[in-house]
Amino acid sequence: MPQSNLLHPDRQPATLQLTDVEVSYPARPALRNLTFSIPHGAQVAVVGPNGAGKSTLFKALVGLLPVQHGQILIHGLPIGQHQDCVAYIPQREEVDWRFPVRVQDVVMMGRFGRLGWWQRPAKPDQAVVYRAMQQMGIANLAGRPIGDLSGGQQQRVFLARALAQEPHILLMDEPFNGVDAATQEATLALLDQLHSEQVTVLVSTHDLSLAANRFEFVLLLNRKMIAFGPPDQVFMPENLRSAFGQQVLFLNGQAIIDECCPPDDDHLPHTHPEAQS
Repeated sequence: MPQSNLLHPDRQPATLQLTDVEVSYPARPALRNLTFSIPHGAQVAVVGPNGAGKSTLFKALVGLLPVQHGQILIHGLPIGQHQDCVAYIPQREEVDWRFPVRVQDVVMMGRFGRLGWWQRPAKPDQAVVYRAMQQMGIANLAGRPIGDLSGGQQQRVFLARALAQEPHILLMDEPFNGVDAATQEATLALLDQLHSEQVTVLVSTHDLSLAANRFEFVLLLNRKMIAFGPPDQVFMPENLRSAFGQQVLFLNGQAIIDECCPPDDDHLPHTHPEAQS
């Protein structure tokens, strides 16, 4: 039986279920044959080559892309009825960082799903935002324009915004790409905290070692589901070859991925920071 959220005892278990899901862009199919169930509080690495559909999956889970076939359920209900409990951290290159907004305003956007459009943030909301910034080490940057920050600092702003949402489910799209060591450590510490709080987390990554050593489950994709389960069952040679083809090499029993390919092509156009809440 799933455990209740120790820090949020009022919350219901956040099991995520996909059944025969298919997602398409106007000109082409992007993902098909996705069927799996993620238990409450699990941490899942989403792995696959560039263009495999990892970002597409996350956008479908938050309702940014429609599902052409199949069903996605959160708490047993369809997507759209629990959007306020799903936080999404996009890849940095998908955000237009030139938008003139301060750090604390971006983090406060994480509260909008709870406040509604016309309700002003109250002191409890401000306290949640401050704690999130403090935890991610950016409280001293609260008044800075987000476009003036380094890549690692910008990533921590989005991590703080996700914390301010107090999510049941957190989706993190390539959070370790192009960030400094301090941000990597802060992200790993956040994963440990969320695990203790029984928050369900999905993280897309190209790092097979990280996926094998830090996550309970792996979802292996390449336009369709190759495998889902514990890392030692998913990272079998035949599965890796199905996912990566000629990109995967095996040296002394270790899989090495040749990442010489162009960036993922399953991204939407750039958006402003407030469009991702």
